[in-house]
Amino acid sequence: MAFSSVITSTPHVCLPKVTRPVLRRTIRCSTASISPGFDLKTYWTSLIKEIDQKLDEAIPVKYPQQIYEAMRYSVLAKGAKRSPPVMCVAACELFGGNRLAAFPTACALEMVHAASLIHDDLPCMDDDPSRRGLPSNHTIFGEDMAILAGDALFPLGFRHIVSHTPKDLVPETRLLQVIAEIARAVGSTGMAAGQFLDLEGGPNAVDFVQEKKFGEMGQCSAVCGGLLASASDDEIEHLRKYGRTVGVLYQVVDDIHDAKSQSEEKDEGKRKDKSYVSVYGVEKAEEVAEDLRSQAKKELDRLEKYGDKVLPLYSFVDYAADRG
Repeated sequence: MAFSSVITSTPHVCLPKVTRPVLRRTIRCSTASISPGFDLKTYWTSLIKEIDQKLDEAIPVKYPQQIYEAMRYSVLAKGAKRSPPVMCVAACELFGGNRLAAFPTACALEMVHAASLIHDDLPCMDDDPSRRGLPSNHTIFGEDMAILAGDALFPLGFRHIVSHTPKDLVPETRLLQVIAEIARAVGSTGMAAGQFLDLEGGPNAVDFVQEKKFGEMGQCSAVCGGLLASASDDEIEHLRKYGRTVGVLYQVVDDIHDAKSQSEEKDEGKRKDKSYVSVYGVEKAEEVAEDLRSQAKKELDRLEKYGDKVLPLYSFVDYAADRG
């Protein structure tokens, strides 16, 4: 099966019959991604400041204090890249949407992302004692509070969308689609399915694990931004494939960096995820990364009529592939 299957939708939670992917080193670099006038770092950091402030306001400490402190610890953690919310805002602005319309959903995506990481780090899951160089949530607050914090962040995200999205900027039907999209992404056919197969599946599950465990968050972030700006069905489909591909690309590159560094500072005793590096080795994983970069840009090429507004999303691809 060609690797392109990684970016096709999977309607049912079942382990596809997978053989070693045919990896192609066909890199398609779009000229639209080259813009000396666009600075992703400035764009990203300015958005992060706004998002951080809104997240801080969205999760005030109240009773029960321990749960809220655990929620804030992960959501407001230093070193968070805020990739899901920034991608959501960028996709919304691509189609002429107002970022004020996107901020509540962007914050909700970060809450959902943090909740998934809290649960992934638990001893019964990936068993990670640290996250981004800091102790994991359960290491600080205990497994019980970590579970509760994650459980609380999911519904808080949905509530935040409903209560804070300006009704004059986003039609109610679109808001319902956004909520349904996030629910699908984190549910039993999305990220939960990826975690299940990461725990239980064999090496042939690697495509499905990567797509579901890591691709879903990118897909959801891009699609939600488009929905908020009333993008067409065809445009939403391009965003869906783009976001899913970038999500997988980001993780593949992380795995390559980890394998190459062999740093003593890396977490010890960590249960290894099913990754292209662990299954096929670094060289083939690097080919996968280049193929993913090409596929993501191909989806954005279909949106070239929006001109420079698509540049932030192009830059996301190169950032995911070239960082570090």
